[in-house]
Amino acid sequence: MRLKGGCGQATVEYALVVFALLAIVVACAVLWRALDEGLFVSHAAAGASHHVGRGSPGAAADVLLY
Repeated sequence: MRLKGGCGQATVEYALVVFALLAIVVACAVLWRALDEGLFVSHAAAGASHHVGRGSPGAAADVLLY
């Protein structure tokens, strides 16, 4: 037995796929912005136990000797 109006399944599937792709695009944009602002690098530097100040002359030695 076939119900009337059974063609709505394609519309629901299309809406789900569009929503999933939109979520991926938004997540990539947020990640790109965080990387562009240096958020991950600043968190890593702040959490490092051997962190030196910005522009410190010992910064290169700190990186190479770690």
